[in-house]
Amino acid sequence: MEIQRVVITGGPCAGKTTAMSWIQNAFSQRGYTVLFIPETATELISGGVCPWTCGTNLDYQMCQMELQLKKEALFDRAAKTMRADKILIVCDRGAMDNKAYMNDQEFQTVLERLGLHEVELRDHYNAVFHLVTAANGAVEAYTFANNQARYESVEEAVKLDDRLIAAWSGHPHLKIIDNSTGFEQKMHRLLDEMTQVLGAEGIYNNEHKYLIAYPDIRWLESLPGCRKVEIYQTYLLSEDGVSRRIRQRGADGYYLYYEMTKTFSQEGKVTETERRLSQDEYLQRMMQADTAKGQIRKTRYVLTMQQQSMEIDLYPFWQKQALAKIALRGTDMPLFPQQIRVLREVTGEKAFRNSSMAVQPPKEEIE
Repeated sequence: MEIQRVVITGGPCAGKTTAMSWIQNAFSQRGYTVLFIPETATELISGGVCPWTCGTNLDYQMCQMELQLKKEALFDRAAKTMRADKILIVCDRGAMDNKAYMNDQEFQTVLERLGLHEVELRDHYNAVFHLVTAANGAVEAYTFANNQARYESVEEAVKLDDRLIAAWSGHPHLKIIDNSTGFEQKMHRLLDEMTQVLGAEGIYNNEHKYLIAYPDIRWLESLPGCRKVEIYQTYLLSEDGVSRRIRQRGADGYYLYYEMTKTFSQEGKVTETERRLSQDEYLQRMMQADTAKGQIRKTRYVLTMQQQSMEIDLYPFWQKQALAKIALRGTDMPLFPQQIRVLREVTGEKAFRNSSMAVQPPKEEIE
């Protein structure tokens, strides 16, 4: 049985309700049993449990977080009893959405009381899809008519949208679906992003890679929407036409473990499958390491700026340069902040693939 858990989130009037219907239709046709976890805040507030009725905002957020996690555990347990090969659990907002409604101290208190680490709370979902509020890019469609509980002005909706993106920043599969196209095409883009993340063949591969000058670390760490992640990547012995690697990913001593398998067909198509590993499974896979390739170690800074998600990878064998990756749509151009100096694009260059760098790291191009 394959169980995938994803989050659909976004700012006010972003299209989440409609997206749920599209997801149900599209993935049911692809053989998935689709389960939906309703938005926890709506359930609590409609029942009279609100930030303004509880003693403090922290009291309310504890209630919401506990209920959210209990619902997810219940759906997960129920899914394992079902007679289905593929199950997709769709969360109408996830646990990290709550962070956007708390200050840093409140959020840390919630984590401590629950005995959780932020990495664990954020990354236990397979993917997160953020639908940008209509207030940013489609303001003519921003309305209060379809949600009586909506109260945010256009300006407030944009700020909340940014806080939600920042809360999820650092997740390995955070996809931002903006309003650069019409609403129907926005839904199609969401489905395509979901299709790619779930391991099926997508419509396009939109990741671009750039060689950049070594960035200012203090500036990066000062950004509210930036998260630091430590990554250890090991390549495994594989048969022809298949590439396998395992990854340890996390921060502050807390790590999660993944295995990625890439299958290359004779027609040139690449199918990627990623699954979560337990620590024991990860250590067992380490025994299958390809000794011809060194372990890739990198510090990754994940940031979201102007609705683009960017990953900056720092490698120990480079002191003057780094790699930046951006997911672009169609003919979109990358939007680099002025603090980042781009040397050149290296998308598709074999020397800058991690599998090649594990054998022979490219020399620095900055004197």
